[in-house]
This record gives sequence, structure tokens and C-alpha cells, in this order.
Amino acid sequence: MINTIFVTMGTIITLLGTVMVFDARTLTKKLFSFGDQNEATSGLKIIGFAIAIIGALIIYFNIR
Repeated sequence: MINTIFVTMGTIITLLGTVMVFDARTLTKKLFSFGDQNEATSGLKIIGFAIAIIGALIIYFNIR
């Protein structure tokens, strides 16, 4: 039961990170208003990648 909850949580976190990577440009335009959007986009992609890795690790350690 607990493993199912953790795997579901890990899946949602991984999905959030993946969406953050692929929609970084659109999210940057919506959320931030400063001029240098390229740096903000790169930052969001890096953060999204880290979030996706954390979610995948949660899934990995609960299935194993």
C-alpha cells in the first residue's frame, strides 16, 4: 500500500519535471517579466531535470 503511494508520488513528480523541461520557454514568458529570458529558460530546464531525476529515484527505490 505504501509502495503504491510512493510510486504514484514519484510518477507525478517525474511528470512535473518533464513538463517543466519541455515547456520552459512558455513558463518563463508567463511567470517572469525580466528581459533575459534565455537564462531563466535554462534555469527552469535544469530545475525540471533535477525534479524529474528525484521522481525517478523515488520510483526506482520503491520498486526495487
